[in-house]
Amino acid sequence: MLQLIWRNPGISRSEVTGHTDLTQQSVHRILDHLAERNVILLGSAKPGLGRGQPSPMLNLNGTYAYACGISVNTDIIGICIVDLAGKILGEREVPLRETTMHQALQLVKQQVEDLQRQNSLAQDDFFGVGFAIAGYHVDGTRHNAPLPLHEWSMIELGPIITSLFDRPAWVINGGKSGAIAESMFGIGRFIRHFAYLSFNYGFGGGVIIDGELLQGGNGNAGEFSGLYDEIETERRPALQYLIDGLNRNGVNVRSIHYMRRHFDRNWPGVSDWVDEVTPAYIRLVNAIRATLDPQAIVFGGQIPSALASMLIERTKIFDRPRYGVHRGGPKLIVSEIASDAAAMGAAIMPFRRMFY
Repeated sequence: MLQLIWRNPGISRSEVTGHTDLTQQSVHRILDHLAERNVILLGSAKPGLGRGQPSPMLNLNGTYAYACGISVNTDIIGICIVDLAGKILGEREVPLRETTMHQALQLVKQQVEDLQRQNSLAQDDFFGVGFAIAGYHVDGTRHNAPLPLHEWSMIELGPIITSLFDRPAWVINGGKSGAIAESMFGIGRFIRHFAYLSFNYGFGGGVIIDGELLQGGNGNAGEFSGLYDEIETERRPALQYLIDGLNRNGVNVRSIHYMRRHFDRNWPGVSDWVDEVTPAYIRLVNAIRATLDPQAIVFGGQIPSALASMLIERTKIFDRPRYGVHRGGPKLIVSEIASDAAAMGAAIMPFRRMFY
């Protein structure tokens, strides 16, 4: 019911019954209990529902709780605080270069505390922390991150974050966290099945099936870089290789974060990179289409929108019509989430796991 209210703010109490297998009396009893706990708000009657007693409109009560999301990339840490209703209360960034993990986490904690003061957020309402990191899942809360994050790799991150904030922590891969953000705040509001491509220092992603994140048997569904062998891996669309090429061509790009903000498709080296990764990219898109059959493929992570459009322009679908009939394929969509999607997804994850 809470997920239904999230996706349909202002839905009336009488409308909820039609979306469940419960009786009207059971639905009303549960909703009244949630209202008594202040998890949801009962508003004024929704007009235009026909005869009978007017039914109040329902909304999640954002002031009931808030959560913090932290996203560790190779060059920067994103921070996002959201309330239970999904309202973003604040976002911050912490540079990661030339800092130890301990130093970086202390800076993150200071920024979170500053956001709490700025928004007059009570510590008692702080529900939990979602923590996203680049790298694939190993076991527990351990991830194998890229070389710039070697200090963060192969250690249990959950207990560290729990101890730092004195709150429960949920740890996830950054690509999956971005997919969660896209599901909750982006195209997932309209599309229930999609693959999310996360272009970062490396390259990964996540898969949303019927509105839910696909984990896979080992927690690594959506690790699209696994499609490539040792030679092809340097031709996959990972932004580390683009930055290397730009710097070789005299374009001073200090980080992926900087490139995203200042990207120019006419920089020398951009077209060369797109040419080099196009074959591997096209094969990936067709593999996703053939195996997952999503309604859409979303281009997200830290990729500049203009660069994503360049890849989309090069897309070739391996379609062999039968009897003149083509097989349906996914829409290719550039994510409209302008801020750190992984931090947003991490922030909403505690609520996703425990509420909706």
